[in-house]
Amino acid sequence: MPTSAVSPADAMNIARKNACMGCHAVDRKLVGPSFQQIAEKYKGDAKAPAQLETKVRDGGSGVWGMLPMPSHRSMDSGDIKKVVGWILAGSPSK
Repeated sequence: MPTSAVSPADAMNIARKNACMGCHAVDRKLVGPSFQQIAEKYKGDAKAPAQLETKVRDGGSGVWGMLPMPSHRSMDSGDIKKVVGWILAGSPSK
C-alpha cells in the first residue's frame, strides 16, 4: 500500500489504538526498536513490507534481541499495512 494512502496522523492513531506505542516510539528505543530504526534496517528491502506485516500479525523474536514481540492477530490487516507502510517511510509526522 502506498504511504500516501494514509496520513501520518492516521497511522499514528492506528498505532496508538493497537498498543504499538507501548513498546515502540518513533525516534527512540523503548522495549522494542524505534520506528525509525526499523525503517533504517529495512531500507531498500522489497520484501520488508510483507515480512513486517507478518511479524506484526504473528509476533516473533530474535531480530532485535531476545525479548519477543507479541502477536496482534486482532489488528485489522488493512491497518497493519498502513502502519507498516508509514514505519518504512521513516514514520513521518507530516
